Amino acid sequence: MKSNQNFERRRTRERHRLAQANNGRMRLTVFRSNSNIYAQIIDDNKSITLASASSLDKALSLKGKGNVESAIAVGKLIAERAKTSGVTQVFFDRGGYLFHGRIKALADAARENGLEF
Repeated sequence: MKSNQNFERRRTRERHRLAQANNGRMRLTVFRSNSNIYAQIIDDNKSITLASASSLDKALSLKGKGNVESAIAVGKLIAERAKTSGVTQVFFDRGGYLFHGRIKALADAARENGLEF
């Protein structure tokens, strides 16, 4: 139970920090499970999702591969979809997850493919 409480505290702290610094930028949020990883670009002012990508996308055909390679592929895909939506600058919302492993790989791949954060 302690680790779940720590996760919730990190997530709340991260969202509060992003809400304070939000000056019109969209939010790139990440969710990971044991087998998949998901990313969304969200406009908090309008409460809509502008772009999304996951390891379950048929374009990637990575079903059930929850590893760093799939996170890199999802990072590239979300950056491409963000460009087509006209988004270049975002805030990275790691959602309570430590910036390590799959989360870091997704962020680095998104940065390399044109997203700024």
